[in-house]
Order: sequence, then structure tokens, then C-alpha cells
Amino acid sequence: LRDLVNAIPYYAIKEGLLTVPKKNKKNIFAGKILEIEGLPKLKVEQAFELSDASAERSAAACSIALDKEPIIEYLKSNITLLESMIKAGYGDATTIQRRADKMKEWIANPSLVKADADAQYAAVIEIDLNDIKEPILACPNDPDDVATLSEILADENRPKKIDEVFVGSCMTNIGHYRALGEVLKGEGQVPTRLWIAPPTKMDKNQLIQEGYYFLFGAAGARIEIPGCSLCMGNQARVADGAVVFSTSTRNFDNRMGMGAQVYLGSAELAAVCAILGRLPSVEEYMSIVPTKLEGKSEDVYKYLNFNLIEDFALVD
Repeated sequence: LRDLVNAIPYYAIKEGLLTVPKKNKKNIFAGKILEIEGLPKLKVEQAFELSDASAERSAAACSIALDKEPIIEYLKSNITLLESMIKAGYGDATTIQRRADKMKEWIANPSLVKADADAQYAAVIEIDLNDIKEPILACPNDPDDVATLSEILADENRPKKIDEVFVGSCMTNIGHYRALGEVLKGEGQVPTRLWIAPPTKMDKNQLIQEGYYFLFGAAGARIEIPGCSLCMGNQARVADGAVVFSTSTRNFDNRMGMGAQVYLGSAELAAVCAILGRLPSVEEYMSIVPTKLEGKSEDVYKYLNFNLIEDFALVD
């Protein structure tokens, strides 16, 4: 899915709607509301990965047309979480319960806002997912400077060796960490400095329970407390001048480390970069990731539905 995130500016550049240089920059997304259609079955967590990236486009907001079913699934999970917060004495119980009750009311009579059939748009970008045949990355150091993996490898001005890898940020969910663990499994200690920071304590606890923290430790990863870590830029720092592959939201100059050159891409590609210490060829990526994840997708890319967890309760 992260490749689709980067495909949006990639296709915009192709259509002349976005330019990379800052001088006389053209950005069709700036100040606009993005409407994304054609992916109605996405889980809400996946939709958030797309909408989160709208900030990097300088958009005012983003909406994604989903079916009712994934929204109901997400809200049921959140109701359980909110009511667990009340039991744990978190915040104002009346306010939290009111929010949970509103969710229950919507589930009982769900309705969705839809775009007008005759709506006029500043631009329409159509992306055929069948045309995305390899990873698409944001290159150092601009989230608009996107290119396919093969284009990057063919460009002698792009760094290829990877010094540090970061898997974290609010654009990640628990499925990304499972995928990371599966790709790292059996590979021993990686030659890169690998940072891992799940976004929440709940993700952390579930990953520990499923044995993924053991896999991270076996790879020699530095496991951060849940939260922003390197993505924030003021909690931890990579080495000065490091070339980094990151799953974070943005890669502005000096944000992760002084003089750091930061690529942005998927957790799956991050795992391969961590193992190889460099950007892989497309052939290497396609031989490693599908093999490692074969037959595991359903278990790897599932989300924390708290209502389906027996005796779910908030813990430290």
C-alpha cells in the first residue's frame, strides 16, 4: 500500500501536475481536498495510510470512499477500546461514553457521505494498480521526489548503500511489523542499524505476544518505546550524514539527522534493505518478499480488532 501512497505524486509528476524543484513549483494538491475512490474494501487502518500522506502533498484534507463494512468493523473495535478506557479510569467517562454511543447509533443506521455525481475537480488522476509492478520510493530529501526502485538504481546520483533503517511512525500499523518480522526471520543480525518503534503500546504488547519482538532482537534491532522516535526528529537521531530507509511520513533535510539522506517506502522494502545493507534490485525484492510472506498474508495483514480479543483490557 505504501507504493500506492507514493504512486499518487509519481503519477501527478507524469501528468505535469506536480514538480519537484522548489523554484516555480507546481503542486495541484496544495490547499485542495483529495478524494480517493476505487478502493472501497480497504480497512480503515489502510485508508489512514493514504489519508495521512495528504499532509505531505500540502493538501487541506483527504477523504476516501469506503464501503460501510470496514467502517463498522473499525468502529466496533473502537467502541471496545473506548469502554475499556472508561474501566481503566482514563479521562472523563461521560465524554468517552458519549463518543462510544454515537458510534453505536451510526452502526445501527449507517450512512455515508458521497461525492456528487456532477462534481467538478481541479484534476483527476487515475492509477491502474496493475501498472504498479515494483516499489515506488520518495527520495532524499523530498516526499514529492518519487521514483520507482529501478529508476533510482539507474540514477548514479542517488545513494544506494543503506546505513540505517527505521520502521515506525503513525503511517504504520501492526501488519507492517509482522511483515518486517517475517522477512527478517532466519536472516541473523543485519548489517544496518535497524530501528523499530511501534506506534502504540497495544501494538507492542500484541507483537510481543506473537513472538515478533524475539525476531527483532535476533536481527539486532534497536527497539524504541512506542511512539514517534526518529520520525519526530527530536526524540532520537541517526548518525550525521547517514543514508536511511524509513517508513516515516516525511524526509525533510536534517529532520532525522544532520545531513542524513532519507528514502521513504514500505516496511517490506525496509526489511530487505536492512538485510542487504543497500537498496535491492527489483529482482531481489521480488524474490525475497513474496517468498517470505507466501501463504501468510491473512495472518500478517490483520489489525487489532479489540472487540474480538477475549477479555481485552488496557494494560501498561
